[in-house]
Amino acid sequence: MFSRQQLISEINRKKSFLCVGLDTDIAKIPKHLLAEPDPVFAFNKAIIDATKDFCVSYKINTAFFEAVGAKGWESMQKTFDYLPKECFSIADAKRGDIGNTSNQYAKAFFETLNADSVTLAPYMGSDSLAPFFQYPGKWGIVLALTSNPGSADYEQQKIGTEFLFEKVLANTCKIGSEENLMFVVGATKPQEFTIIRKHAPKHFLLVPGVGAQGGSLEDVVKYGKSPEIGLLINASRSIIYASSGLDFAEAAANEAQAMQKQMAAFL
Repeated sequence: MFSRQQLISEINRKKSFLCVGLDTDIAKIPKHLLAEPDPVFAFNKAIIDATKDFCVSYKINTAFFEAVGAKGWESMQKTFDYLPKECFSIADAKRGDIGNTSNQYAKAFFETLNADSVTLAPYMGSDSLAPFFQYPGKWGIVLALTSNPGSADYEQQKIGTEFLFEKVLANTCKIGSEENLMFVVGATKPQEFTIIRKHAPKHFLLVPGVGAQGGSLEDVVKYGKSPEIGLLINASRSIIYASSGLDFAEAAANEAQAMQKQMAAFL
């Protein structure tokens, strides 16, 4: 279980609202790790050890683990088990299906992997999301306005006077609360945060796109923060692949610490 107040306390304690994304691609990790029994977990473990003092959350992109089958799932399970208990864990799986299927997805991520949260795709509607909000202390993180160019195809289309992502926000806020619901909002669209905050003034927002994708931390905070900051800024490639050499963990720590120092100025 991970409460909203626990997350706020960690943000204030560490002076950080950084989420480190573990998009671990075996083709990109340092070559010397390939001699390890589980190279992916060895990489993740070193990154976690190096960055845990500078972040409050880890986001594990499940696709990079699922792609390699049973061994990948084992690496993912070990990674979730290794995460520091004071850090909010996110299974970035973007699930959402008919009710009985979503029940099984929720069980997989909340019971088997014991993640604190899972990202959700809202396209199939409220009944596809509801099973994820039946677990006390667990969170659903719903895609609202994403950072990819294709978000213009659906998310930014208008239905009447409102954008589709506004409908998602309004409808999803009826399923969850500030205590168990977050939204994904891309850092590459900072001025849209004012619209997001109109519908979800106090909800936490998971914000990808700062760093390698070009989003600005300053702009995200300017337009998107709530009175309790209400942001988890995700950085993946810019931190975990800061170096491909023997110093990869040290380089990751330096990148994470640099972001933490920037964030401290806003707290």
